[in-house]
Amino acid sequence: MLVRPPRISLPVFARCTRFSTANTPHVNEPLKTSIKSQTHSEPRSALTEPELASMVIRGRAIYPPTPLPRPHNIPVASLHFRSHHPFLLDTFAHFAEHAASALGIPASRPVHLPTQRSMWTVIRGPFVHKKSQENFERRVHKRAIKAWDADPEIVNMWVKYLRKHMMPGVGMRVTKWERAPVGIGQQVFQRGMEKLRLDTDAAKVRALADKIVQQELMASDSDTPLQTVADKQS
Repeated sequence: MLVRPPRISLPVFARCTRFSTANTPHVNEPLKTSIKSQTHSEPRSALTEPELASMVIRGRAIYPPTPLPRPHNIPVASLHFRSHHPFLLDTFAHFAEHAASALGIPASRPVHLPTQRSMWTVIRGPFVHKKSQENFERRVHKRAIKAWDADPEIVNMWVKYLRKHMMPGVGMRVTKWERAPVGIGQQVFQRGMEKLRLDTDAAKVRALADKIVQQELMASDSDTPLQTVADKQS
């Protein structure tokens, strides 16, 4: 029996399989009809974060989190991550991004900041090998995430959660911006006015001004200077 080469046997096998399955009903036929009925209906909106959290999705942490809109575009916090290991840094930045999306905080994707490099040159030995030198280098990788339009309590919860599950070898620095309440300018003005010593009695102020004017007029009318008048009075 001669064996057909693969380039001849494979098309024949595909043709036989197509003819044998042409008259058999498909198992996934109800699924196709349901999909067609959904396509003709109204388009469904994107799933929200609570809906995604209630679903079991295999390998969800591998994919980027759900992007959230920024209605007011007001920055509330900025997170800077630093590490000597870029893999750990990217892993923790991805974790922080998922945590922000789960809490409903609109956050940006991790931004790569310039890597900080430090180099040292050290001699190998103080006696025989003093002319032989060795170079050492240290690299600090940096990432940044910015958050917008979130309540300060939610931002504090997010930061506490990240500090609780901090990855070894990764440092974090948090910068927060809090909005002042309405009427803060009037409150600051009132506090400043309370510290000033103001005489509210207008009559006393006017009497003191008249007394000063009279003294100045008497000094200008007299022929003797003010110093001689002071000596006579003493």
